Order: sequence, then C-alpha cells, then structure tokens
Amino acid sequence: MKVLWAVLLLILLGLQYRIWFGSGSLAEIHSLQRKITGQESMNASMEARNRALEVEVKELQEGSEGFEEKAREEMGMIKKGETFFLYLGPGPDESRQQ
Repeated sequence: MKVLWAVLLLILLGLQYRIWFGSGSLAEIHSLQRKITGQESMNASMEARNRALEVEVKELQEGSEGFEEKAREEMGMIKKGETFFLYLGPGPDESRQQ
C-alpha cells in the first residue's frame, strides 16, 4: 500500500512540475501572451504607417500637386519667378538674451 501511495505521489509531482516549469507551463504561456501583445501593437503602428504611405503614393500618382509639394518640401525647389525666403529664427546667442 505504501508503494502505491509513493507511485501516486511521484505521478502527482511529475504532473505539477510540468504545469509550473515544463514545456507549455503557465510562465511560458504568460511570456508568450506578452510577446503577442507587443507584436500586435507593433503591427497596428506599421499598418497605420502603410496606410499613410499608400495615400501618399496615390497622391503622387494622380496629379502633379502632390509631386510639386514633395519637391518643394524635401528638395527646396521653387517655380520660375518665385522668390525664396528662408527664416532662420533667433540664433543661439539671441534667444538667451530675451
């Protein structure tokens, strides 16, 4: 009878070990859930970025307005007859005096 209890106790301990520390344990499941949550948030931000890029591509493909705006902002291009003004704002010494 003692042998039977010992065997049952060993089986119980083996099952408990697997639940708490083995493959598929509660700690591992919790860790994987945190990773999934992080990946889902990163996916959501990437999807928003992709949508913005899709809109930008469509604007550039549809007309010259988007193309012109992009050239002006990123390359500093101006049209013929326009005058370019660059406002630098207060310098480092001037901003301290105010």
